Amino acid sequence: MAVIPFTAAGQKLLARLMRAEAEGDGKLGMLMVGNTGVNRVRADCLDFKDIRNLREMVFQSPGGFEATQKSYFYQRARAKDLDLALKVLRGRREHPATNSLWFFRPAGSCPAQWFGQWNTGRYKSHCFFAPTQSECPNIF
Repeated sequence: MAVIPFTAAGQKLLARLMRAEAEGDGKLGMLMVGNTGVNRVRADCLDFKDIRNLREMVFQSPGGFEATQKSYFYQRARAKDLDLALKVLRGRREHPATNSLWFFRPAGSCPAQWFGQWNTGRYKSHCFFAPTQSECPNIF
């Protein structure tokens, strides 16, 4: 059972986003980016009050993903990318991205906070940040 409604086109978008944002961090890193994306659709809070589906999440502006501005994002999703996206859509969650709504790739250490949100941890090149449960109960 899916944690958010999705279409085949939405699954492809998520797969392409996961690959473009985190392929260098391997499968687990890609799953964490997927967690963050699915959380944004589920959240209905903070910067994500008007996000209702994967397309709106991927192309949110402002506040969307840098990868959508790069040609690599527009390559066709591979079977292994689609499989990873489906795992996330079916509810697989990986720490530190379990409840994350943001991530970024710092030049050095992860800051304790980023735009007022607490760091939940780092995986390879990305730091993940999550709101409190009282701010965004839908993702907990």
